[in-house]
Amino acid sequence: MTGDAIIAQNLVYSYGQLLAVDDISFKVAEGEILGFLGPNGAGKSTTVKMLTGQLQPKGGQATLLGIDVARNPEKVQGNIGVCFELPNLYEQMSAEENLDLFARLFGIRPFDADALLKRVGLGGREHDRVEGYSKGMKQRLMVARALVNRPSILFLDEPTEGLDPTSSETIRNIILQERERGATVFLTTHDMMEADKLSDRVAFVDNGKIVVLDTPHNLKQQYGKRALKVEVARPDGGLDSREVILDKPETAGDVRDLFSKERVVTVHSEEASLEDIFIEITGRGLVG
Repeated sequence: MTGDAIIAQNLVYSYGQLLAVDDISFKVAEGEILGFLGPNGAGKSTTVKMLTGQLQPKGGQATLLGIDVARNPEKVQGNIGVCFELPNLYEQMSAEENLDLFARLFGIRPFDADALLKRVGLGGREHDRVEGYSKGMKQRLMVARALVNRPSILFLDEPTEGLDPTSSETIRNIILQERERGATVFLTTHDMMEADKLSDRVAFVDNGKIVVLDTPHNLKQQYGKRALKVEVARPDGGLDSREVILDKPETAGDVRDLFSKERVVTVHSEEASLEDIFIEITGRGLVG
């Protein structure tokens, strides 16, 4: 990573009296995956629309690849790929025709739509009309469309929302492949497990503000609680649960006492999830 692909400075946006994005600033390095996390209505999608030139900020500035988005949106849009949460495909056309259309809009010739469709797991269905696709197939096609121009920055808005495990895994692998290629990935989601798997850093967004921005590891170290979850056998054959908090001066003695005084059946380690930490920081969960 040699520089910042995205610089947001004091971005503000409101819908009438509703302040959706409240003076947020952050940077995303080249080749980094940033998870932009929060519940529905937190301001994630509005931020993406300002960064991609779909909305003009009410205040502040967005700079992508050294370009002021508000002043030169077309130049920015030629170097980014965007996958929206809701499908906006041409359903009377085939998958191949959808991609070919976007390739022509970008002025890309020659263009191999079939290779890109195979990459997202749609090989063999490239000539089928999109109206006959499942939700997961449409989402994979939207990801493929976002990759047509080999973007320097890839914006993904809830890319695996409501998908089956196979489709979700396909999209996760593509995100990691794009990062390996050198692309910057801006991932908006309220799925904390997804973000934990993929993100180099995560930003927690709540009520239009960024409340914390750091690596998942650092957040877990700072806010999380590491513990051993233990099951012990009772005399009647049943099981009881025990918890030993790690990283305390008395941890070693607690573990020794547990194994010497009780019949331990199972032991596994547990750390706080990003969702646990989000609730601790904001006081609320990820729904609503």
